[in-house]
Amino acid sequence: MQEIGHWINGKMVAGKSGRFADVFNPATGELQARVALASADELAHAIAEAEKVQPAWAATNPQRRARVMMKFGDLINQHMDELAELVAREHGKTIPDAKGDVQRGLEVIEVCMGTPALLKGEYTDSAGPGIDLYSMRQPLGVVAAITPFNFPAMIPLWKMGPALSCGNAVILKPSERVPSTSLRLAELAKEAGIPDGVLQVVNGDKEAVDGLIDNPTVQAIGFVGSTPIAQYIYGRAATNGKRAQCFGGAKNHMLIMPDADLDKAADALVGAGFGAAGERCMAISVAVPVGDETADRLIEKLVPRIEKLKVGPYTAGNDVDFGPVITKQAQERILGLIGSGVDQGAKIVVDGRGLKIQGYENGFYVGPTLFDNVTRDMDIYKQEIFGPVLSTVRAKTYEDALQLVIDNDYGNGTAIFTADGDTARDFASRVNVGMVGINFPIPVPLSYYTFGGWKKSAFGDLNQYGPDAFRFYTKTKTVTARWFSGIKEGAALNFKALD
Repeated sequence: MQEIGHWINGKMVAGKSGRFADVFNPATGELQARVALASADELAHAIAEAEKVQPAWAATNPQRRARVMMKFGDLINQHMDELAELVAREHGKTIPDAKGDVQRGLEVIEVCMGTPALLKGEYTDSAGPGIDLYSMRQPLGVVAAITPFNFPAMIPLWKMGPALSCGNAVILKPSERVPSTSLRLAELAKEAGIPDGVLQVVNGDKEAVDGLIDNPTVQAIGFVGSTPIAQYIYGRAATNGKRAQCFGGAKNHMLIMPDADLDKAADALVGAGFGAAGERCMAISVAVPVGDETADRLIEKLVPRIEKLKVGPYTAGNDVDFGPVITKQAQERILGLIGSGVDQGAKIVVDGRGLKIQGYENGFYVGPTLFDNVTRDMDIYKQEIFGPVLSTVRAKTYEDALQLVIDNDYGNGTAIFTADGDTARDFASRVNVGMVGINFPIPVPLSYYTFGGWKKSAFGDLNQYGPDAFRFYTKTKTVTARWFSGIKEGAALNFKALD
């Protein structure tokens, strides 16, 4: 049985704690590896080593750091197939979806190639007599990233790219369910020119998370995961005086207006609802057709599309639409929520329970499931299912549909399909959600914008990637400078405004 360790000071090292977590192949249900869980001492050692080398990395000029990102991006491109295979083997995604995971992370690295421009400060000449005023962005020091299982490449790259480009050292703790992709990315980062110790990958569980939050050397925490954990990490990090950007769960709604192109809306719902087995924080899990006629026509178009979906292992070819969910526990939870939907009165239109794939009977599969007549008091509406389940909540009017989204606790992403520009503009203006799609089902902004939700989907003031990431991973220092040559005045005893 393969044992997976940590990436410390530019090399793989075995775990010393004696504690391990199981890494399964979701497609087969087989145990494929064990990953070491770091002890408090191992984590503290990794942080201390990062602290030693960070000043020299920070002193490397931004243009040289950008060149490292250029090389890193090139290496990711060269190893795209290998990285996608690692993602698929531990997560269960199809190969095309796994390549998309890597690609969306790579796009953030491409933005980091413009680091010198993103780190420029401000300058005011002659702010007062002989006085210049300027600001500069400086790295925080050692920062930590705690990343989830559902995007083994993308989210680690979202975190490490900007943090490293700003001159920080990074301690990356990936999900113990998908450790291999982050370790391989660390190897490529070293090949690209990241100095040993500047990027450490430490595998672990809650003990490692708490160790990162509580260690005084760590200046900032970036996290993506569930809302309860995001809120816990944010609160504890703030108590310890650290910066934190913590992204939690989602319940993303898509409104379908009577004037929408229902074929395009149905295609969008199938892709956004069932891609990656629904294990995306930006998945559309709630369809909100406006009016019963719209709802009936939409369901009629959805059913044949859903019934045609091919579920299977990533090794079955590129025509597989989605694979298994991540663990047996996740499978059982999703099936339990589907059962609760039936028990609580929702109409199950397509039932994904009982799916068995020949030769892969022990895999963690859930078939695509479609509900109609879901109400806001049902568990399948209130909870983030994180599986291939699409709930239809019928709304009588546009205002009712909009209010449904506004009232929901989560505010990660939302979408509207309509042919009316006024309706779309009103929706985008009024909805209290961080990312909005107009005739676009998964509104993940491109990497030179920024990603972040509202309400219980995010804790912290700054978003991921884009300009916000460079603000988060730096602190601003403002300098007021005066040179005395040519100034004849004596001491100034009064606090006066600059002329």
